Amino acid sequence: MPGREKPEILLQGMGVSSGVAVGPAVVLSREDEEVPVRAIAESEIMKEIARFERAVIETRRQLREIQSHATETIGRADAGIFEMHQMVLEDGLFIDRVVRKIREQGMNAEQATQEAAVEYSKALSALQDDYLKERVADIRDVARRLIRNLMGRQVPSLSGVQTKCVVVANDLGPSETAMFRKDQVLGFVTEGGSPLSHTAIMARGLEIPAVVGLRDVCRSVAPGDELLVDGDKGLVVIHPAASRLREYGKLVEWRQKIRRDLAVRHQHEKGRTADGVDIAVEANIETPEEAREVRRHGAEGVGLMRSEYLFMKADTLPDEATQYAAYRKAAEAVAPASLIIRTLDSGGDKVLPAFRTPIEANPFLGFRAIRFCLAYPEIFKIQLRAILRAAVGGNVLLMYPMITTVEEVRRANALLQEVREELHREGMPFGERMPVGIMIETPAAAVAADILAKEVAFFSLGTNDLIQYTLAVDRVNDRVASLYAPTHPAILRLIRTTVEGGRHAGIWTGVCGEMAGDPVLTPLLVGLGVRRLSMNPANIPLVKHYLLKCSSSECRALAEEALAAETADAVLAMCRGMIRRVAPELLDLIGAFS
Repeated sequence: MPGREKPEILLQGMGVSSGVAVGPAVVLSREDEEVPVRAIAESEIMKEIARFERAVIETRRQLREIQSHATETIGRADAGIFEMHQMVLEDGLFIDRVVRKIREQGMNAEQATQEAAVEYSKALSALQDDYLKERVADIRDVARRLIRNLMGRQVPSLSGVQTKCVVVANDLGPSETAMFRKDQVLGFVTEGGSPLSHTAIMARGLEIPAVVGLRDVCRSVAPGDELLVDGDKGLVVIHPAASRLREYGKLVEWRQKIRRDLAVRHQHEKGRTADGVDIAVEANIETPEEAREVRRHGAEGVGLMRSEYLFMKADTLPDEATQYAAYRKAAEAVAPASLIIRTLDSGGDKVLPAFRTPIEANPFLGFRAIRFCLAYPEIFKIQLRAILRAAVGGNVLLMYPMITTVEEVRRANALLQEVREELHREGMPFGERMPVGIMIETPAAAVAADILAKEVAFFSLGTNDLIQYTLAVDRVNDRVASLYAPTHPAILRLIRTTVEGGRHAGIWTGVCGEMAGDPVLTPLLVGLGVRRLSMNPANIPLVKHYLLKCSSSECRALAEEALAAETADAVLAMCRGMIRRVAPELLDLIGAFS
């Protein structure tokens, strides 16, 4: 019957980026891509190798362009993942493997690249190492781009699309997601992916609703089909009914209004519980420019400035003047509120273009953060000088990342004292009483909190890594992503141990990991004794609002009940029950958090 609505098709996946999108589908499927295979004569070998080398140069150029674009749209920290892609192109083992296949087996460059990528990926996967499994995705992404350049093909893109759309794909590499424009891509859905994959992180940075893990979605959706994407519930609806669209339209409008109202209402309020216990609600930032914006969200200061962005944006290490200018600019922007600067946290997935260390089997357990800084005191001392000078106004605090032993703290503090003495001899003004703290990111640091507390002025829990290291779960590996549980009993006990270790020494404990910005977990952290929460600025109004709804005694009761629980799901149910009871108006705003 003409005009009759097509029946709705509901698909359930994993929501990885909050929000709702409605629009026509553009399907970017890779299933039809075939790599040409042909034998080459011995006389063609050098020409084929040269063709491969030109493709490598072009791919390197494209990746630099992508990284530059991503830096502008999602920030330097998330864009830094493309350093890993550049490293694939500079990996001698991979490049040599391709060249040998051309030279010794007479393969054309496309086939050689594909087979080398498959072999290299299998070799890394066989090591049973979560970090290296994630690097497999980088190798495949780079190999696909190399092969397309060899074939003279355009990378699948939206260049020919004139209308706003929802992207549907088998999978999306970070280099493809980075080129999306918010004014063109309304949302995306994929067959693969995980909530903590690079692509999901970039979707959140772009504020594009996204759902992953939808098996066979490319076959289910035809180009032009209208899709509704609910990134909070992980729901995708093909041919959404008019009644559903009206319902979602009202919901989106309501969500936006509530968020605006909360932001205005709490912009100038301090974070505190219903019975008057102060809880500082602060922002995580990367750049001095972001420091100027945090007040608009109601931040009471900056609980984490990731200083590594200065080191990741250039091919040379930043000098003292460059660092001082950046730190001072940020300090002045938030004054008189405090600014906590984390010293260089390199390694893992944060690669420094100007300082390439040898490839490690597991960089997240390797030469990173404070270990790197202590091994290169000449680099570390330049940063310490810049931070001390920026602290002359009295509102700057410093903290060391990835601490595992008291010896590391003492060595770092000894270097800091050397710098103080140097600045004093030079007659250079600096923050002589600048507080120094540490990140608690490892089980070792949490268990030894009572020992470490004697050496520092405060603790800041980096829960992202603490959960990863404690539960032995790579947070960007989709095969084990479901095991990444912030409410795991072991995590709660480590948080309590850290807080108690600090309290006995008279120092405070804050949280600057993702847990701090999850409103569902706010009363749990407060009940465990956390007194400073630092997060993505956009989440600040929600957290402030919830704090004002619950008393400190309710938070303590929740924490005690949670500490007696046996499973992460049981704790999460308790937390959800409390927000449903105390602040039900927030329930529709937090779907993508918990």
